[in-house]
Amino acid sequence: MTKTGVAFPDYILKDSTKRKEYDYEEKKQSSRDLLLPLLFLVLFAVLGSRLFFLQIIKGYYYRYLSDSNRTKTVVIYAPRGIIFDKNGTPLVFNVPGFRETADNKTVLLSQKEAISKIAKGQQDLEVDSLREYPYKESFSHVVGFIGQISKEELTAPEYSSYKGGDIVGKSGIEQQYEAVLKGVNGRQLYEVDVKGNLVRKLGQEDPIPGKNIELTLDAKLQQAVWQATKNVIKGAVVVSTPKGEILALLSRPSFDPNLFTMESSYKISTGSSYLTLNDILLDAKNQPLLDRAISGVYPPGSTFKLVVAASGLENKIIDESYEIEDTGVLKVGAFSFSNWYYTGYGGKDGNVNVVKGIKRSNDIFFYKLAEKIGVDKISQTAFKFGLDKKLGIDLEGEEGGSVPTQNWKKSVIGEQWYLGDTYNYGIGQGFLLTTPLQVNGWTQAIANSGTLYVPHLLKNQKSPLRQGSAGQAKVKSQNLLNKKNADLIRQGMIESCSPGGVAWPLYNLKIKNEKLKIDGKNILGVDTASGSADTRRIVIACKTGTAEHGGATTKPHAWITLFAPAFNPEIVVTVLAEESGEGSNVAAPIAKKILEEWFSR
Repeated sequence: MTKTGVAFPDYILKDSTKRKEYDYEEKKQSSRDLLLPLLFLVLFAVLGSRLFFLQIIKGYYYRYLSDSNRTKTVVIYAPRGIIFDKNGTPLVFNVPGFRETADNKTVLLSQKEAISKIAKGQQDLEVDSLREYPYKESFSHVVGFIGQISKEELTAPEYSSYKGGDIVGKSGIEQQYEAVLKGVNGRQLYEVDVKGNLVRKLGQEDPIPGKNIELTLDAKLQQAVWQATKNVIKGAVVVSTPKGEILALLSRPSFDPNLFTMESSYKISTGSSYLTLNDILLDAKNQPLLDRAISGVYPPGSTFKLVVAASGLENKIIDESYEIEDTGVLKVGAFSFSNWYYTGYGGKDGNVNVVKGIKRSNDIFFYKLAEKIGVDKISQTAFKFGLDKKLGIDLEGEEGGSVPTQNWKKSVIGEQWYLGDTYNYGIGQGFLLTTPLQVNGWTQAIANSGTLYVPHLLKNQKSPLRQGSAGQAKVKSQNLLNKKNADLIRQGMIESCSPGGVAWPLYNLKIKNEKLKIDGKNILGVDTASGSADTRRIVIACKTGTAEHGGATTKPHAWITLFAPAFNPEIVVTVLAEESGEGSNVAAPIAKKILEEWFSR
């Protein structure tokens, strides 16, 4: 039997086992001792990094939030600039008011309304000013009104500095010169408590008011135009100087712009066409927001005969000796083209030259003249006189109209040009469409013997918003007429509103004003039998128009365009009355009242 030796005594085996157990426990205890400091170290690192992030990286942001909770900024809205007429008469006022924001909509409030809301505990009202328009309907289209900026406007470059809820010009001069009228808002900084109550004022930055602007408009003349057109349901009037300064610009029907800008309790005059804002917005038939003076397009009727005459004379197709015989009616196949005098009264005008053709507004003469010139040459002249393009008035919404050519008819309507089209074109009918502003423009060009100026409303031409220097009108085109041809057309227009002409309301226009200097050419004296010593007779150059449109039962548009005095013009007047009758019967009496207002001063 083999016996184990003493190479590994028991005590050695036991000690080894105990040592191993001891080492394991020791290491285990050592690991536990290190875990807690490690956890503290990790926690400290996390907290430190978070504090670094909050205090260093995001410190400015949270300080801003803290200050925001402690302070409150109140906007001080800058008052808009005042709009004046040429004589310094204000066309708009700023009156004290407030504003509030409800459902992302800015609402302007009167002091009375605001006090009522404040008394009920409302504290979010902001001090503002209300825009009041003292002349109401008579200036609504040209001066315009203001309103809350739209989402579409906010995306436009010119409104890049604006924000939602801002009030901006929405139409007319208010819109056109928004950048000048707006001003720069100020602000007040307050310290508030945890409940938002004001503790103290910390500082203030004053607003910069908008700049005032002066227009070429004449407030008294504009009001006279408004009164003269009181029986016109739909129509327009443009009054200017021969260099394009707009003295009056009116469109009917009109509206009270205070409905857009004053508080909801604003009471409109019972004599107004529209008593509420909804009345204005929902009248799709009469479209009161449409500025017919610059945006309405119409057949100009016989007023266009002035352009046809200019085309024939300037293209050397006719001269003062050219004549045709008035036959009363022309036949083209199955179609008849008659003269108004023959149709209405059975009369004829005999031999007719260009002066007599304008004087009598003879259709037969202009049918044959248009045929002799040709459609495309007439259109070339029309383009030179500013038709088919915007003239560039400093108002939004101007239209360019439509001038036909042979190619135009083929491409747009898909038909060839016929002789009957030429006849209609020669008397301002057919496919031709113009604005009252354009009719006034070609009348200006005749008045000043061949220069067409850009129409404008801003009086100070030196403004960076307009080209040209102070006092110098901007020329659109020139050399449209030589002096001889201009004088022939002028003579026809003078005879048109003299006995024997068609504009009977303007025969021998007499004005009581002793300050008008008698020169024997523009201003004439009268004998004591027909007037007193202070009575003067004004020599006028005019052209009426009666423009057919629609069906046989629809009344024609009534036109007149004129300048006076005839040889040294001060004023150019164009009147349109939609669907109202003949130009001599409807438009001419309106023009007469406008001239009486102008020359009686």
